[in-house]
Amino acid sequence: MSEAHPDDAPVIHDLIGIGFGPSNVAMAIALSEHNAGVGRQEAVTAHFFERQPHFGWHRGMLIDDATMQVSFLKDLVTLRNPTSEYSFLCYLKSKGRLIDFVNHKNLFPLRVEFHDYFEWAAAKVDDMVSYGCEVVDIRPVVRDGAIEYVDVTARSGTERVVHRARNLVIGTGLRPHLPEGVERTERVWHNSDLLTRVEGLKDADPTRFIVVGAGQSAAENVAFLHRAFPRAEVCAVFSRYGYSPADDSSFANRIFDPTAVDEYFTAPEAIKRKLIEYHGNTNYSVVDVDLIDELYRQEYQEKVLGTERLRFLKVSRIADVVETPEKVRTTVESLVTGDRTPLDADVLVYATGYRSADGLGLLGEAEAHCLRDDQGRVRVERDYRVTTDPALRCGIYLQGGTEHTHGITSALLSNTAVRVGEILDSIITRAGVRGPGQVPGPRRAADGLGTAFQVAAADPGRDPV
Repeated sequence: MSEAHPDDAPVIHDLIGIGFGPSNVAMAIALSEHNAGVGRQEAVTAHFFERQPHFGWHRGMLIDDATMQVSFLKDLVTLRNPTSEYSFLCYLKSKGRLIDFVNHKNLFPLRVEFHDYFEWAAAKVDDMVSYGCEVVDIRPVVRDGAIEYVDVTARSGTERVVHRARNLVIGTGLRPHLPEGVERTERVWHNSDLLTRVEGLKDADPTRFIVVGAGQSAAENVAFLHRAFPRAEVCAVFSRYGYSPADDSSFANRIFDPTAVDEYFTAPEAIKRKLIEYHGNTNYSVVDVDLIDELYRQEYQEKVLGTERLRFLKVSRIADVVETPEKVRTTVESLVTGDRTPLDADVLVYATGYRSADGLGLLGEAEAHCLRDDQGRVRVERDYRVTTDPALRCGIYLQGGTEHTHGITSALLSNTAVRVGEILDSIITRAGVRGPGQVPGPRRAADGLGTAFQVAAADPGRDPV
């Protein structure tokens, strides 16, 4: 922890973002639109660090025929600012495909197309980001007896840079999850590695794949491998009787509405748990019904023709895995009878989901000032700001890892545009907070934000909270 001295302080950003996936790209766009509508003194200064060398979002699952599970209108901006030049429709216009997309009569673009939209949008605000820079240290900076700033150290190769910030927005995304004791190897994959790993099999002649999991990614892996390797058997292993359809009906989709976040946040803990139980089938371990029907059709057709390559090992689990130079030797256990059956494969793919990265783990000494609930979960305010003790004045905002406080949309695209608007509003508004009886006024010129909080309501580029 260091004491802030005016003579040796680095340039102070109003906001530093850690990670530059879709959520923080949306954050950068919101900042850009805000700053375009205000004067220099009211602009919000920001910088983002991304450890990848360029923008990338689940590249290993950009299967050529896979579609998004959310409407194109839930892009990076539209629900916050329908007139934004950063929308998916503006992207289509720039690519000369707007009319073709309209004629397609489809709300759900190809995933590879939406990824290209993300890259297009990220490139428009890439002056705010340093790619290939990993944040390796965050240190509190004390002013007037409290932690007013943090110094963020980012590493690129052997070089290190230090930036100072009044607020952090942590958007470090999701991490692939594997069962306990399982490690990724040349023959044991997580589905996030699918397309990258498949490249190494082009010259091989695999005879069998095993895919573990019952969600959308698992089903997509099964369908892709079955199509890409027409001489290989593909075995799906899951603890259910089959894939469960995703509930994407109109009423159920209201769980993703911005107002649903308000309702979830204020609900008692018991109701929060019930809402997750009731509506988990909108997102967790479920599959689009069209894909379910296609896989069933394919399995049945192969039975009729006597060319069975697609196998579904229901109500089962992988009980043992032994990797050899040539194969992966697994044991499939029936959850009904306990019978164990050996099953060898060239590749074992775990489509076992993701977990939110531990954003607070980056905070170092500052983490001790972040408050937790009686279950050890980080406490988060409605504006996505971590609740801290009075000694920490620097704002810590989370984009992800807030499902226990904000509901299912915590790490999903559905509410991204609205969420970043709320975070930006919070940063601007809190910049003007003063003690009891004080009238908000401009911050000192050296502090950078000026009177940003005074113009927030007049900014035509943002919706009110």
